[in-house]
Amino acid sequence: MQLTDNVVIILISCLGVVQAILLCIYLFSLRNKNANGFLALMLAGLILRIGKSIFNNYMWLDPGVRMLGISGLLLVGPALWLYGKALFEKTEFSKRNYLQFIPFAVFVSLAFVLPNRGDFISYFIYSLVLAHVGFYLAICWWYSMKKLKGERLRQWYITIVAGVTGIWFTYVGIFVGFIALYILGAVVFAFLIYAFSYLLLKRHVFSLEKYSGSTVDAATSKELLKKITELLEVQEIYLEKNLSVKTMAARLSVNPRVVSQVINESAKMNFPEFVNQYRIAKAQKLLADARYAQEKIESIAYDCGFGNVTSFNLAFKSATKLTPSQYRSQFELV
Repeated sequence: MQLTDNVVIILISCLGVVQAILLCIYLFSLRNKNANGFLALMLAGLILRIGKSIFNNYMWLDPGVRMLGISGLLLVGPALWLYGKALFEKTEFSKRNYLQFIPFAVFVSLAFVLPNRGDFISYFIYSLVLAHVGFYLAICWWYSMKKLKGERLRQWYITIVAGVTGIWFTYVGIFVGFIALYILGAVVFAFLIYAFSYLLLKRHVFSLEKYSGSTVDAATSKELLKKITELLEVQEIYLEKNLSVKTMAARLSVNPRVVSQVINESAKMNFPEFVNQYRIAKAQKLLADARYAQEKIESIAYDCGFGNVTSFNLAFKSATKLTPSQYRSQFELV
């Protein structure tokens, strides 16, 4: 492998580990300590294992240090399983649940005693560690196939399980000799972490957890969405400049949190985005109407419920890829 290739691989792998460390810190800072803490522990386990791969690929490491790196895999399985349990069941965790981390604690305490010299015993120990992860992954896949509360949250959990499964298969392939590039595990991890970060920044998936303990079932959610839609389409309350989730909830005699949840989960939008789509649709009709050809765009913005022209222009271009003026000009040529 050329020097340039080595530098690129090192850079990608190290950035992945650094990004994972930052995500761990972020997860520990979130309110839901149970679920987020377990997810952070899972990432910490992967960081230990991936970090070991990076250093071991380019420098000599003491066998005990190598075993400490391998021990991280014993964190991954239990943490991923408990993350799912905490995410969906919202139950108090008994001390029994934490007994699942005993293999990790024992392995760490024996790290500088256990052999890591490439012989049969060393390979046997490592195969047991991989089997441990595989066992928990099987449980996590089984659990994710159950009827869990919150489809979006379930899809998120499946994404996490699939990512860890991909890393596990990579290391199994390296172990059995099917994959020749040892550092590939670190590269796969890095790209998965980048994807994980992208989802976090784009959709802020962790905010989904605030609704995971809600008692609003599918039937109630569907009925409430129908009422919300009626308020917007029939009564056109989106024309009110001061419309908020609180004022809408007051008209429906429900908690604002419930209104927000129904819109988030059903329309995949937040409240302002959901309301603005009606305002923009109204604006499109007015801009295309010859009777409003002389109407100022500012006036149309206010007539459609926007509080100012700037927010109207930004929302309109985001939805149509055109400015209000450009959109109107299409109809002036007809």
